[in-house]
Amino acid sequence: MQRLKDKIAVVTGSSSGIGKAIALRFAQEGATVVVAARRLPKCEEAVAQITAAGGRAMALQTDVAEESQVERLVTETARRYGRLDILVNNAGIFGGRRIVDTTTDEFDEVMRTNVRGTFFCCRAGFSQMKQQGGGTIINMASVAGVQAWRGTGTYGASKHAIMALTKSLADEGREYRIKVSAICPGGVADELVDATRQARAESEKIDPFDIAETALYLACLGPQAVVHQIVVDRLGADW
Repeated sequence: MQRLKDKIAVVTGSSSGIGKAIALRFAQEGATVVVAARRLPKCEEAVAQITAAGGRAMALQTDVAEESQVERLVTETARRYGRLDILVNNAGIFGGRRIVDTTTDEFDEVMRTNVRGTFFCCRAGFSQMKQQGGGTIINMASVAGVQAWRGTGTYGASKHAIMALTKSLADEGREYRIKVSAICPGGVADELVDATRQARAESEKIDPFDIAETALYLACLGPQAVVHQIVVDRLGADW
């Protein structure tokens, strides 16, 4: 049985890496997936993979740091499919160095995509889900969102901010049956999303499809259950 049959899911940053793994996995479980990312050709490649495997998907070029593009993403999804059941806010970038060496432009770029982008998506998705009577929002944070190390101050600050958005929105969403959760991965083999299972297994990094399974678990929880935060770290990681 397909666990997401007839569900409508938007996954940002889904033209590659973790986001693509989630989009592929959700489609396998019966969801219609909106593949949203900045690179339209890559989005279309992901859609082609999904449809070739018998799934349903559409591509919608979206820069989550642009408010109007995020509003269009949610509006177009609702217009075409009638609702938005699952929103995965995965789009993000890594950046910054040791704080004393990080430029203002580097700091702003990370915050613009990771924090503003997640905020725009949460706000638009929440509004749609409130109208329709419920839904699930999954934000991609990081182990850097619950810890901090040298050299990751800017990135970590953005992911801590995502955790705060997640916790606040989870509290705000309870009365509307909107579940909001965060996944906090550490050290994922983003570049291996299209590699063989054996190649992924031989990597010392986390398989991106392990994160996709985590997102699927959150998306399939029963109506009375919610998990607010899941940390998925590398085996043997020291933090």
